[in-house]
Amino acid sequence: MKATIQPLDGAAVPRLAEILRETVSAGGSVHFMDPVPQGGAEAYWSAAVADPGRIVLGAFVDGRLEGTVTLWLDTPPNQPFRGEVWKLMVAPAARGQGLARALMIEAERLAKAHGRTLLNLDTAIEGGASELYESLGWTRAGVIPDYAYKPKGGLVGTAIYYKRLTA
Repeated sequence: MKATIQPLDGAAVPRLAEILRETVSAGGSVHFMDPVPQGGAEAYWSAAVADPGRIVLGAFVDGRLEGTVTLWLDTPPNQPFRGEVWKLMVAPAARGQGLARALMIEAERLAKAHGRTLLNLDTAIEGGASELYESLGWTRAGVIPDYAYKPKGGLVGTAIYYKRLTA
């Protein structure tokens, strides 16, 4: 399987909304509760792809968008060296093909290209992507218990990760 990773624009919003809805329905803790209204998902992604402080990447397999991650670069003036990784998601039917790994590698590459030397992210401690992040050299800084609701209810903690980027 060869994935193509590229930045997304407004044309991808309907499929991004579909991936978000599928991810949350499958238990993914990405700030939304199940069920995610289609309009709410589309509004989120419309704003995200239009924001000049974010780079929304997509993973395409055979021309179909199957995954996404967002690199947030609009940091405060005292943190121009830092970025954040948000909303790593792969459509449930497309998981297990290395798309999440490919998206993270490209996000890190773009962060470096934008002069970033430190990235951070958070992930749910149940059903999150901790193993992936750790395999890519991310360091777990700690866990905040009962941080958010799971998509179908009940509290879940979040793990905070960071990664120093080298030239």
